[in-house]
Amino acid sequence: MYIFVFPEITLLLSNGQLYKFSYSTEVLLDRARGSAEGSAGYRISSSVDINLVWRNPSSKDDQLLKLMIRDVKIEGVTPRPDKANIFSGSTSQRILGKSNLAMLQAPFLVHLKLGKVKGLYSYQNEPAVIRNIKRGVASLLQLQLTSGKVEEVDVSGKCPVEYKAEKDRITRIKMLDSCKTVETGFTTHNQVLGVKTKSSSVTEFTLQEGFIKSVVSEETHVTSVNARHRTATKVVSRQALVLVKKQAGPQETAGKDVAGVIKSLDPKFVTIALSPSKARSQCRGCPSLWQHWQAIGKDLEPERLSKATVPRNFLSLVQSLRRATKEEILKVLMNCSKTALPQLVDAVTSAQTPASLEAILQFLDFSKAQDLILQERFLYASGLASHPNEKMLEALLGVWKGKIANNDIRESVMIIMGALVRKLCQKGGCELPTVVEVKKLILEGPDRTKEESEVQMYLLALKNALIPEAIPLLTRYCESEVGAYSIISITALQRYDSAHINEEVKCMLNRVYHQNKRVFEKNVRVAAADVIFSSNPSYMEVKNLLLSIGHLPHEMNKYMLSKVQDILNFEMPASKMIRRVMKDTIVHNYDRFAKLGSSSAFSGYIARGMDVTSTYSLDILYSGSGVLRRSNMNIFALSNGAHLHGLQVVIEAQGLESLIAATSDEGEEDLESFAGMSALLFDVQLRPVTFFKGYSDLMSKMFSLSGDPISVVKGLILLADHSEVIQLQSGLKASIEFQGGLAIDISGGMEFSLWYRESKTSVNNRGALVVNGNVTVDMDFARAGVEVSFETEASLDFITTVQFSEYPFLVCMQMDKATFPFRELLTKYEGLPSGKSFISRKGRRELVSGSEFPLHQENSNMCKKVFEGSW
Repeated sequence: MYIFVFPEITLLLSNGQLYKFSYSTEVLLDRARGSAEGSAGYRISSSVDINLVWRNPSSKDDQLLKLMIRDVKIEGVTPRPDKANIFSGSTSQRILGKSNLAMLQAPFLVHLKLGKVKGLYSYQNEPAVIRNIKRGVASLLQLQLTSGKVEEVDVSGKCPVEYKAEKDRITRIKMLDSCKTVETGFTTHNQVLGVKTKSSSVTEFTLQEGFIKSVVSEETHVTSVNARHRTATKVVSRQALVLVKKQAGPQETAGKDVAGVIKSLDPKFVTIALSPSKARSQCRGCPSLWQHWQAIGKDLEPERLSKATVPRNFLSLVQSLRRATKEEILKVLMNCSKTALPQLVDAVTSAQTPASLEAILQFLDFSKAQDLILQERFLYASGLASHPNEKMLEALLGVWKGKIANNDIRESVMIIMGALVRKLCQKGGCELPTVVEVKKLILEGPDRTKEESEVQMYLLALKNALIPEAIPLLTRYCESEVGAYSIISITALQRYDSAHINEEVKCMLNRVYHQNKRVFEKNVRVAAADVIFSSNPSYMEVKNLLLSIGHLPHEMNKYMLSKVQDILNFEMPASKMIRRVMKDTIVHNYDRFAKLGSSSAFSGYIARGMDVTSTYSLDILYSGSGVLRRSNMNIFALSNGAHLHGLQVVIEAQGLESLIAATSDEGEEDLESFAGMSALLFDVQLRPVTFFKGYSDLMSKMFSLSGDPISVVKGLILLADHSEVIQLQSGLKASIEFQGGLAIDISGGMEFSLWYRESKTSVNNRGALVVNGNVTVDMDFARAGVEVSFETEASLDFITTVQFSEYPFLVCMQMDKATFPFRELLTKYEGLPSGKSFISRKGRRELVSGSEFPLHQENSNMCKKVFEGSW
């Protein structure tokens, strides 16, 4: 809350005096840790003449001042040899142009009342950049002589300001983070993938004889990537207004009010707003979308997806698409090669402009089944959109209501709508009409259909939406007789904040795990246990879970034991309660904690840094016969309290015991043969993929299961997306763009050999990441900027080999990270309309050694036996 404090006196100009000041403003651009000596940027210096035009006869604190900028000079901020100095040999008239220079040096009026700027008056048709420079000068005349907090309006917008007064020195601190401006931008909602800007503005006034002796102001904006603070840019804007001398000047103009005086001075003066209007983004010299596509299209072919050139070109293409019209986008879509078209669809969808959305919807025909890949890529890109709006959700709802030829696409539409509902709700849009309509659709969906696949579709949409209203519905479906419904509903509940897991939900989870009402499949029971452990379990809940170990099917015993040990070793939140319960020797004894089996649960660190910590978990559950029941691999990222579920790949199998003449576990005797895979990517659940379903399908594919990977998701993702325009107090504008592009290819495979009595599952992750941060200050007649970036290419493989010729069967898990390159680049640039330019590039590259992630010692011993036996 700001208390408005009005000073008892304000600065008063003397009648008949001309105050001659020297003025300079400069902007410096560099990486966050860069020195001023190496920055890109420029300086505008001039003289400024100020004199009193009118004072209100009834209030001496109400004054009208005339300002005139003279002797303008534009130069670089960094000393360089003439060959590298683009400003060398250039006059202000050559840089600005004769007309612009004349308008900059034309007089303008400032209405001061009680120390605040109440009005600005200049001439019609001035270019925005000229007018903003004048606003920047006027902002240095606004102050109060007593300490206090107020709200002020100037070129920066409407900002909270704190004044600290001490004799002839006054300090003004502007809270830039709270300024209200007409400039709008957007950013990625998830803070792990996001960008943070820290800003400060301090102005020091020195007074002499009741007026300004000097004003020195410095404003700083540091923008950094949350996951890597080294990737950061810095904008420093400085202003200095120093009194050179006073001399005889014009006398006051007589008049009763400001309007009449201004009209008598020059009727061509017009009122201009204190804050500038929204700027139109322009890209001078940029190629058209068609030209850009012709230059980079060949680099977006699918075989290059694991190379950093692909996401780098993807990011530049997204920028071009955001400037393009619907017709220009359609032209590129219609003339693209079939192999590059899926990547182009990713880019068009990621642009997230009205033109790009209209173009892609016109291009895709959901009533035709042959465009399956393109339709799915559009849907996945929509679900992973960095800043979706209601229009995107409305478009998907329109697709849903129309004719969809392929049932897989129909399911994906519904699942992705759930993801958009969540993102819009996170931005405060839960009550938007389209969001309300879609929420109603997915909440009522499961009970409106008897088709198993449709019920799963709606439950997966709810798993993405994570709306509180869905918890009672999910709780009910957790106890369904259909195992797939139960597992989706329980894993959906696991994604909610633990505050939503109330006593009613916990009671249901305990009923499922302990089978109080009926028998459940093992994978459903362990999923229920996982949610209980992660939801602030009570003493009795933990005690009952631990007491059950020893009374479960063999492999479930081993899984639960391994899960408890993993929670303790990784110091998860439930570890304190588990340690408390284990003080009871009835619970914690050798017999209970020495169960044999091959199922396991293990968590570890991928990377631990100051900015971000990445962890992984591998949970594997087998049937009593040695056949994989469920494999669950997860990768998480944590940064400054924010959490991101980066990846989850689940492989499930059931009903395969008949192939090896084995007995099914309790509750799983009548399960249909099935194997499939599902993925969750950056907090978005994707449509599951089926390897086979049914005994006849299994037998037809048995001898064709070569282990060749089946693609789960492939494409280009706009991972980070931040855009803002910062209106500097000097009147200049800094445009900030940070983007992260990811090319990803996730696949999975499954081999099953009756002859060798061996099965093998694999999850392969390939990716290339590029993050760019660009800050530009463009005055139309001079341009300066800095770009920071890093890129890498990486792969992560998870392979599980099972030999079930004897019991306990041998299981070997491997999680390998290949050696990968890492590159950083810093670019600084300056340019003039004449074509003169300066570019400086510095880079660093290194090779990061690959490794095999450590799992538990028991796994290492197993792997030795598996591979010894294979020789």
